[in-house]
Amino acid sequence: MTHEFKDIVYQADKAREKGLKSVLASVVALDGSSYRKPGVRMLIQEDGSMVGAVSGGCVEKEILLQSESVFKTGTSKIMTYDGRYRLGCEGVLYILIELFEPEPGFQDAFSKCLETRQSFDIWSYYDKQVGSIPGLGSSVKIGETFFSLQDRKHETNNAPLVFKQHMSPCFKLVIIGAEHDAVQLCKYASLTGWEVGIVSGPSDSKSITNFPGALSFHAVSPEDMEVSAIDDQTAVVLMTHNFASDLRYLVQLKDTNPIYIGLLGPVKRRDDLLMQFTEYCPDIDHAFLDCIHGPAGLNIGSETPQEIAVSIVSEILTISRKKEPISLSKKTGKIHS
Repeated sequence: MTHEFKDIVYQADKAREKGLKSVLASVVALDGSSYRKPGVRMLIQEDGSMVGAVSGGCVEKEILLQSESVFKTGTSKIMTYDGRYRLGCEGVLYILIELFEPEPGFQDAFSKCLETRQSFDIWSYYDKQVGSIPGLGSSVKIGETFFSLQDRKHETNNAPLVFKQHMSPCFKLVIIGAEHDAVQLCKYASLTGWEVGIVSGPSDSKSITNFPGALSFHAVSPEDMEVSAIDDQTAVVLMTHNFASDLRYLVQLKDTNPIYIGLLGPVKRRDDLLMQFTEYCPDIDHAFLDCIHGPAGLNIGSETPQEIAVSIVSEILTISRKKEPISLSKKTGKIHS
């Protein structure tokens, strides 16, 4: 969800530059079940435009109506939405609606937090009583510092309930390769909300403009690839289509701890690659080898580059969320934990 909040902060800042106020709507509690869970947020701008969503569509229209009083008075409020009668879900949503006017210093601190890949927390004070009560509002905790999202540090958040949400660094995908299939994987990963970086060979004629959704592009040799920012919220897919290049990039990655490394090609290619890799790196940690998956992707019958991209993104999701991929129709109990 970090990428959703990141987009909300960015869009609110753009609205402020245009002289428009913004209101933040956060699902802070749920009785029963719903399409999405507490912690989802959306932004409503003064001109009626919306960023993000908290459900499948019906709730957003009601939030837009409820936000009008917050724009006028600046007073935060709690609204509920009973999905049992309108969505077919068996739950009641409790939604905190507040002006989004972060106090000075938040933007710089938040940008640095994202850049250095730190985690942060969002604390939302609320009540299950509909309407406005003193102390409603949210703050972002970065390190040991709290930043109010309403620029009202002099007021105490003393609503009876608090929803605390831990936000990890944005999930990142590093694609090593610059062929057509890498472009498709970049598109789908970006749509998923991941930060995508492209690494190609130093002689490659491509640039970042060839990769819609990519945040960075580096044309470097394997030995010059920067790997210090590869952490346990990072997945890597090797897809240079050159065995020697894949091997050299894999050796460069040996001291990193990504959550996933995907290899293209058949099982024999994977086995040959790992055999030569362990010859170059005989002392490699078993945890590193365990994160290598080849052939990359889930067995969903993928044939085209687009379908293969879906397959790879799906496998990375199952591993990062610690889920066993099965058809939801065969899952017993609730869809979500």
